[in-house]
Amino acid sequence: MVKPKDFNVRHLLSEIHTVHGTCPECEEPTILVAIVTDYYRCTNCGYDVKQYVNGSIKYLKLKEDEIAWLKNQKSE
Repeated sequence: MVKPKDFNVRHLLSEIHTVHGTCPECEEPTILVAIVTDYYRCTNCGYDVKQYVNGSIKYLKLKEDEIAWLKNQKSE
């Protein structure tokens, strides 16, 4: 029998969006975890990247204004 607390943890973990990609910072194939829409964090080095889709999916280093925007999202 599944306890209600266990169910909540499983439900939360199933809601986390992850993708496989190559981090532009550490240049390793890795799992990227969504922070907010189109922004991911590398599970190897912790670097934040932006998803770019143009016929294929690429992950790009963030520009200074994108880093500032992302920090503002975390504080809200």
